[in-house]
Amino acid sequence: MEDDTLAQIKSVIDSLQSPIADHEILLSLLCRPLDYIGLLPPQCRRFNLEPLQGSRVLDIAKAFPPFQRVLIEHVLPTWSTVLADEGHLPLVDQYFCPDTFSFALSAAGDVVLCAYSTLLSSVLTEESIRLLVKLSIQYPIDRLHIAAFAGNDLSARKSVRWDDCLRNVFAVPLKAANAVGTRDLPPELELATYFNGFSNGTERLIFTLSRSPSQDRITSVTQLLMKLVNVGVFPSSLFLPQSQPSFFRSTLATIRVNFRQDDDRSYSKFWTNTLISLPSTVAQQTIFASLCSSLAQLPSNLGVTARDRGIVVQESLLLRAMFGTLQPESDVWNGVLGVMLSRDWKESHARIFVSWAAGAKTGPMNSQALQALLSRTLEMWCAPEHIKHSLLSRHHYITSLLLLIVSYFPRQSECVVSTALSPRFVTAVGQYISHLDNNIRRCGMLAAEVVATRAGKNLDFGDWDGDTEGKPWARDLRALCSARDIDFDPCTGDELEPATEESTPTEEIITAGVLEDTKISALKLTKANVATGYDSDDSLTGYASPTSSRSASPTPSELDEMEKDPTLRVGVKKISRPVYLAQLGEMVRNARVKPGEESQEADKIEMALNAAEELIRKKRDYGTELEENAANLVYGFTSLNDNFELDGFENKRQRTVNALVACCPRVSAACIIEEFFSNQYSTEQRFVILNAIVLGARELASLPVHSANLQPLNNQRTTFPSKTLPPTLHQKYLTADGQTNRTVQGLLEGVTRAAIDRGKEATADKVPEFVRERQLRMRTSPRVAEVSPAERQSRALLLGQTSQPHRTAFIDVAAEYFIMPFINRFWAFLRDEQTREERTAHRDALYRYHGAGTGLVLNPVVLSQFMGSLALLVHAAQNAPQWLSIIAPGALELAVALGTRPISRAVSDDTDSTEPTGEAQGKEASVLTAALELSLIVLDGCLELDGGRSLGLEHTALLLGAGEWAGKIFELLEKGTLVEGGGGVHEVRLRRAAAGVLLKVDELTSKWRRSMVDVR
Repeated sequence: MEDDTLAQIKSVIDSLQSPIADHEILLSLLCRPLDYIGLLPPQCRRFNLEPLQGSRVLDIAKAFPPFQRVLIEHVLPTWSTVLADEGHLPLVDQYFCPDTFSFALSAAGDVVLCAYSTLLSSVLTEESIRLLVKLSIQYPIDRLHIAAFAGNDLSARKSVRWDDCLRNVFAVPLKAANAVGTRDLPPELELATYFNGFSNGTERLIFTLSRSPSQDRITSVTQLLMKLVNVGVFPSSLFLPQSQPSFFRSTLATIRVNFRQDDDRSYSKFWTNTLISLPSTVAQQTIFASLCSSLAQLPSNLGVTARDRGIVVQESLLLRAMFGTLQPESDVWNGVLGVMLSRDWKESHARIFVSWAAGAKTGPMNSQALQALLSRTLEMWCAPEHIKHSLLSRHHYITSLLLLIVSYFPRQSECVVSTALSPRFVTAVGQYISHLDNNIRRCGMLAAEVVATRAGKNLDFGDWDGDTEGKPWARDLRALCSARDIDFDPCTGDELEPATEESTPTEEIITAGVLEDTKISALKLTKANVATGYDSDDSLTGYASPTSSRSASPTPSELDEMEKDPTLRVGVKKISRPVYLAQLGEMVRNARVKPGEESQEADKIEMALNAAEELIRKKRDYGTELEENAANLVYGFTSLNDNFELDGFENKRQRTVNALVACCPRVSAACIIEEFFSNQYSTEQRFVILNAIVLGARELASLPVHSANLQPLNNQRTTFPSKTLPPTLHQKYLTADGQTNRTVQGLLEGVTRAAIDRGKEATADKVPEFVRERQLRMRTSPRVAEVSPAERQSRALLLGQTSQPHRTAFIDVAAEYFIMPFINRFWAFLRDEQTREERTAHRDALYRYHGAGTGLVLNPVVLSQFMGSLALLVHAAQNAPQWLSIIAPGALELAVALGTRPISRAVSDDTDSTEPTGEAQGKEASVLTAALELSLIVLDGCLELDGGRSLGLEHTALLLGAGEWAGKIFELLEKGTLVEGGGGVHEVRLRRAAAGVLLKVDELTSKWRRSMVDVR
């Protein structure tokens, strides 16, 4: 009987392959096999004139692929239009995609599995793609799983069917796209739409299988997830285009609902067992990273409102439900930890990770996991490579993770105390503090203060007020660590939606309000804190004390009046204001203090600082008094220390030294340059010297000083009063944003940017569109005309101005007293330092001399500031007659040498293998940036003055060497090579400076290449 049935089926196949004269015959042939397996629609039974006879047990996997192939290759190309017009095309579709009435039948699932194999193994036509679209919509992956594992076959055979099914369904979008070519692909088969729907089917499959879990079912879902990982359905990017499929973007809302309704935790356990069973750790990390990227976003990463903390707890519960409790000995520990510490997350993710590790409100605190996570995080935070090379965002994340873990332990716990006293933590804090980026430096300072406080120690670096250099971030993180997220109730439902416009911005959250909310929330959770053993002084509030009978303390204004009262200052000698510069010098350089006058030393220095700048500028045009006392004053004020913590000490000292350089440049410049290379000064004092040279030179060159509190002093008694606020308020608002310590770097950044922008004109000449646009512009006549000397004098008389004595211009003294002595003295100093290092090279490392030690001139901090100051001097002296012949080649040679050659034996010995080789080996990013910016300013000046002729023709080797050096640096940076200290602010400046030097060298060499002679 079985052979007779197969013969009848073969006869039907032969008839379909032969020419068919009438569509009634075609319908009769199509109905017979479908009726035999029970898939014939009821409305089509009238066409089944000759039903197949025999047993109804038929192996669909063997019998139906020939039918499907004949329909695709012979029937549909000929009869598709007629069948569609007559409304009988669904009868053919029944051979591939049975209708909804047959959806639950086992035969329908077998037919669909065969249809995928048949369609994808044939040439895809429009009808084939239409059928694939219908299959992807009506038979999702959860229905295909039922079909693959239906029946009583061996598990091995079911596994083979499931593998074939996965291979086919994952190949549909790619094969369909290749088949349509330049035509439009159906939206249902586009990558994002197809796999997003596929992801929803996968979630439904997991939910269904979780009701009756087994190892075979877990294995099948594991295979499915591995396929999804391989095709990129688990992206880890926070910002995804709509064309990118994402599993959790499609399914996370449904997963959250299922977890909330999962009373017996069967759904959660199935997810955990499936993810643990993944054969690849990389796959586990990919899924975990994608889930972390899809978590709810906080309105503020460091927000401390109850809603923010509730979202953190809810997301940590989600991680626990999917990946289980985080334990150091669990299977997912290493994979999850690798994602936490190797990728750049936000501070909000750090809060979620720590809450998950602590137990996520599911029981007592998981101290074991927290200790293990603290150990690994501390290892990352203390790593020298992380401190030197990581960007600011990663420093913020790792520091937040470390401090949040510490905040979860009770105060003075053994783990926190051991962390605070560990040698690697103490060493790392020192490395952070020595970092050149102030934002990164504050990460180490904040971590040291918080850890020390939690360990019961007292540490306060101070200077946390303000809105610059990471201070707001530090204050927000400190407020966040005052309470634990895990002590708050989780948010549910609509509260997990992204932040709306009604949410309070981070900038509007002030510290007082933050602390107040924290105290209120902590009071509500007193019982929870006692149960978990958590102790925090921030959760305590004070009590009302009785009114004291003591009198009120005097106010600061009252104290000032008492101090000025002459009846209370009997026997106190008044410090006279200096009238002569010799008196001023005695006040700051008097090493011998008379007995009984020790308390007056602070008053002397304060009086000297208050009167110094005005007195120096008054003596500028009075005889030779300033020249005779300039050297003495330079020595006195540069070596002056703030031993008495005087108000405005740094600003007044800086202004005084600036005035000395500007008013007596021939004497002061030589003295101050010589003092810079003395080893008796600290880094702060060397910065004062460099700032004075730069600002004094810019005052001589009549260039602006972009620092409100370092403007040259004007004589208010002779100038016409302007419409300003009272002097005290005027000075207050004028100096609100002034920063003395960043004066040189701010000026240098502006000069460098201007040099790069000037290259746009030369580059635009090479672009035809820009050239044509410039030629079409209307040219207007110049409106600036030269003013004759007579007219200039008449205008001065009208304005009431008097003739001023001749003042020294910077271009007259730049080469002889500023730039060339600075460069020559540095070469001599470098020779002496290297000689001293060579003399002690044979000794042990502890007894060797290191010329690049902390606070010395060759230290990267001071060296980069030195080259930045030199660059500003070179820029200010651009109109000097010696600029092209002496200043430019000398400064460029210095920049190339410091950027390519080791300046200290200690630097070359400490170079690690992760740093770039060749020109950048052993160089700090700040030194490379300063050297490249100095080169850029020199090259830009040469192009401005003579088109680069003198530098290109007379110093060809130096020019080509600078271009080769900048090209190598830029090439290494483009390859992703890490430079020591390259994180933070130097990341962009180094790349920009290298590119600028390359463009300038190319512009110069392209102009003079035919006349250049390489003498190397």
